[in-house]
Amino acid sequence: MSYIEFFGVITGLAATWLSARAHIISWPVGIVNVILSFILYYQVHLYPDMMLQLFFFITNIMGWWRWSHPKEEEADTKKELKVSFMKPAQRMLTLALTVTGTLLLGSFAGHLHHWFPGVFSAPSSYPFADSFIMIMSILATFYMIQKKVECWIIWLLVDLAATILYYVKGIRFYSLEYLIFTVIVTFGLIHWIKEYRSYSNHPASSTIT
Repeated sequence: MSYIEFFGVITGLAATWLSARAHIISWPVGIVNVILSFILYYQVHLYPDMMLQLFFFITNIMGWWRWSHPKEEEADTKKELKVSFMKPAQRMLTLALTVTGTLLLGSFAGHLHHWFPGVFSAPSSYPFADSFIMIMSILATFYMIQKKVECWIIWLLVDLAATILYYVKGIRFYSLEYLIFTVIVTFGLIHWIKEYRSYSNHPASSTIT
């Protein structure tokens, strides 16, 4: 296990736990985790996961801003963005994007070592499984920025898939991290539902977004 893998796990666990608590400091901690993960995934040839970190870097900044600068009708009692649920149409769109995105990205990732041999010296490992993790992570992150409860259900699927994939690839500490994530994610789901229900006790902040 390298230092990059070790500290990547520590910052990843910290960021996820803080998110589960709906704590805004989760975003800057997540930025540190993104940088470390980018380096690690390049080293083990998980290219879709590596590229995903570029997305995460941008979205961590976006999430930090979104949570701390809600519209007046979106603010909770702490003047931060409040929790809400997705609409049915969003759920159907999420399913369609997951299937389509996984197939397209998996095919693309499987050819990277042919198209760019100077950059990608070895074939992408498990391109479709890796792509599933990438697509679902993008969607979960987008919904987390908007503080949608369903983001935790998506993260649960991601973490289960990643636990298996990283174990097979031999980055066992990251595999253990994602196994722990499944526990934190479950807590996050329960905590966000409780927070959403608490708005009924505060009529001034109970508008659903």
